[in-house]
Amino acid sequence: MFEHILVPLDGSALAECVLPHTVALSQALGGRVTLLRVAESSGTAAPTVDAYGWHIHKAEASAYLDAVSARLQRETGLETRTVVQEGRTAESILKFAAGEGVDLIVLSSHGRSGLSRWNISSIVQKIVWQAYLPVMIVRAYQPLPADLSEFRYRKLMVPLDGSLRAEYVLPLAVTLARFHRAELLLTHVVARPYLACTATPEAEDLALAEQLTERNRRVASRYLEEHRARLAAEVEVRSRLVVSEDVATALHEVVEEEGVDLIVLCAHGHSARTRWPYGNIVASFITYGTTPLLIVQDLAPHEVERSRAAILAQERIGH
Repeated sequence: MFEHILVPLDGSALAECVLPHTVALSQALGGRVTLLRVAESSGTAAPTVDAYGWHIHKAEASAYLDAVSARLQRETGLETRTVVQEGRTAESILKFAAGEGVDLIVLSSHGRSGLSRWNISSIVQKIVWQAYLPVMIVRAYQPLPADLSEFRYRKLMVPLDGSLRAEYVLPLAVTLARFHRAELLLTHVVARPYLACTATPEAEDLALAEQLTERNRRVASRYLEEHRARLAAEVEVRSRLVVSEDVATALHEVVEEEGVDLIVLCAHGHSARTRWPYGNIVASFITYGTTPLLIVQDLAPHEVERSRAAILAQERIGH
């Protein structure tokens, strides 16, 4: 499913939170793994000093990646390629991914700069919103297992909204759940219809809203059961249906209540504006979630509308 998995590391213990997930994905899905470290140049020193410092920095980065690679091979049998590049971190990672046929980037939410009040670092934010590739975000504040070979997923959640886009990730989720013998939770939120609040709703308005909610609940219940029954022969699968005014909040609550340890979802659902990299639900999980995310991008790079800032920046540098 993924032929080339890219794992950027910056030498920090926080960034290494991606290692067990890298092993878990590679073992279940196959594909080669590249460990990448970007050595940023200061750009302020004299050329000779800068070159000397770069060679020292590169040697240190290479030694670090070699040590990580050796640990992965020793504890899990996973063989990896290591690469050190010079440049600006986010831009170098994106360029490498585009040029080397990467089809999944596994990212730690935070790295060398440490944890902050922001749910993901600025570097990760740049990569996630500009990669136009499947990405995995691992929360750096979660504890690492003592032995990487012992890591397993216990419960995976796939949010479904009735769209083919949302269902696109099901084969991936089933493969992961089957390999790790994990439970697969299919979740759907029925959104209560919005009633304009310029005036107090009348009884017939409330009755109509309740009727529509019940209709959608019945349809969603059948929809989830059809998928649950179809997948039951392959994995342990359960469905959960929630009625709520706020779909995103309800999904976050299900994740917490169920103890989900990986969310697998498509970048867009039925209501998402597909000219943007992610729909609102996915953006909510990126920004506010506390659980590892595996996001499958359903759009090709040319299908995503670039931001105005990106367009102006490209015009300024001339390419």
